[in-house]
Amino acid sequence: MDLKIICEEAIEFVRQTGTFIARERTKFTIDKVEAKGKHNFVSYVDKEAEKLLIEGLHKVLPEAGFIAEEETIKRQDKNYNWVIDPLDGTTNFIHGSPPYAISVALMKEQSVLLGIVYEIAMSEMFYSYKGTPAYLNDKEIHVSPTDEVAESLIATGFPYDNFSRMESFMDSLKHFFLHSHGVRRLGSAATDLAYVACGRYDAFYEYNLNPWDVAAGAFIVQQAGGKVDDFGGGNNYIFGNEIVASNSAIFDEFHRKVNEFMNV
Repeated sequence: MDLKIICEEAIEFVRQTGTFIARERTKFTIDKVEAKGKHNFVSYVDKEAEKLLIEGLHKVLPEAGFIAEEETIKRQDKNYNWVIDPLDGTTNFIHGSPPYAISVALMKEQSVLLGIVYEIAMSEMFYSYKGTPAYLNDKEIHVSPTDEVAESLIATGFPYDNFSRMESFMDSLKHFFLHSHGVRRLGSAATDLAYVACGRYDAFYEYNLNPWDVAAGAFIVQQAGGKVDDFGGGNNYIFGNEIVASNSAIFDEFHRKVNEFMNV
């Protein structure tokens, strides 16, 4: 399996899908939105974008299955699966407020082989595949050199329907507001992770996430020299609905503090 060729071909289909999303944004209106649940939205753009991705990625690797947010296809494979979010940041998209991104990962069983995050509004393509560094628009990227949480800029996200841990989460926010350079909330976990990978953010944490939100971005962070885990240190950040990611220098300190607040 030539991951370089697979990644290059997948990037082209991601870029084409991004062009479709950008074009639809120019004529999109709020009445075209459907609600999947409280604060959880979907539109024809999400669904059509997912169909475009599935059609293209099937050509790249016909034997692979799919784990896809909008479930326009239900087919998983025992060995290889594409894990895709056709539009991460749908709420941002429907309001015309970037960022919103496409997230694509290829997994072999439980291991990620490649990851692609395309932030559409800025035309920024983040990607990596096994055995290579991480890249942004073909330029190698690295996590930040920040070596103290107190000197870091932290990203997070808010749950849209699971508020069972909100008290602990708000306590953690207060702590990081007081003991860092600040906390940012973009509304796209895939973009947050990509920004950790290229050093714009030093760390990211969030709960109530899905595999398609984090599989690609987490891999890119690791390939850029960072570390990723779940809150409790169980390494179940793709399917465990929670993630901590940062550069390697502050990871132990940051992870310990997130665990202290979020695993009470």
